[in-house]
Amino acid sequence: MGATASGKTDFAIWLAEQLPCDIISVDSALVYRGMDIGTAKPSVQQLARAPHRLIDICEPSVAYSAARFREDALREMKEITGRDRVPLLVGGTMLYFRALQYGLSSLPPADA
Repeated sequence: MGATASGKTDFAIWLAEQLPCDIISVDSALVYRGMDIGTAKPSVQQLARAPHRLIDICEPSVAYSAARFREDALREMKEITGRDRVPLLVGGTMLYFRALQYGLSSLPPADA
């Protein structure tokens, strides 16, 4: 986790090439398909070197919440650790990190 343009992606890719780890994106903008400009989405070349999970998983017209991120990330982490690999969480959406680390309060769903 870290600030925008701090080199997180490059470092994560380098690390994924050195160790048995799989990258999980923790970015609230990268979940959306087609949001390639202004989001610092990893390039095609970077993704070829080290695939990232939870990128391009929903349409921009669909709401994506911290609660959904938590569910998706926990599922991905279980799959990764089930293959004796280490999940590498990379991104800057601190609410998502916090939701994963501490969970979320039980609240009624938001009105659509």
